[in-house]
Amino acid sequence: MGNPLSDLMSTLRSGNSTAPRLTWYGPDAERVELSGRVLDNWVAKTSNLLQDELDAAPGMRLRMELPAHWKSMVWALAAWQVGMQTVLDDGAADYMVTADPESAEGNYDAVIAVALPALAMRWPGTLAAGFLDYAAEVRSHGDVFMAHAEPDPSGCAVVAGNGRAYSHQDLLNGFAARHDEGVRLHVPAGNGLEGALSNALGAWRHDGSVVMTHQDVELTDKLLAAERIHGS
Repeated sequence: MGNPLSDLMSTLRSGNSTAPRLTWYGPDAERVELSGRVLDNWVAKTSNLLQDELDAAPGMRLRMELPAHWKSMVWALAAWQVGMQTVLDDGAADYMVTADPESAEGNYDAVIAVALPALAMRWPGTLAAGFLDYAAEVRSHGDVFMAHAEPDPSGCAVVAGNGRAYSHQDLLNGFAARHDEGVRLHVPAGNGLEGALSNALGAWRHDGSVVMTHQDVELTDKLLAAERIHGS
């Protein structure tokens, strides 16, 4: 059995690969739109960073100290493509990815700092020794991901807030929320990372797309109409 997440990424980069799959509205009028091909490109580069630069392997754990954001979606997809478990609470992990490296505590094989602004080419400041700058490093990695080892389909991919564990083979049929075919789904970032991941997976699984808005962005009728948000 293959990796369901890798199969999903293959679907997103084929067929209508130029259609929007993930649109982000952030502070200061920031708008980022990723087609299936571009989303897959970001995920592949991040997967290669994990596998080739950080020696991440199936079964290892990535703690995600990130808000719901388009880059958080990329990181979760990349971790699952490698076969890792995403840790959404303060549980033990091998690696941490964070938007606030100064507050990072604990022992990790690596801590990766993620600058959230779309145009950031490096971390805006000085990072402590041993911290990895995602923005500065990710673009040097390959656009195609080839796994060194196949994930165990029964291995844990994520533990939800209610304590239920979902395996990699259950990501799309269990953890992913159910949505209409071809949905153009609004996902409020203020509802948290777990819900954003579940809803996005559910939309993509049914050939849909996602519009994610930061909590400071007003959801106006004009925005809803411009983004053609529909379905549920």
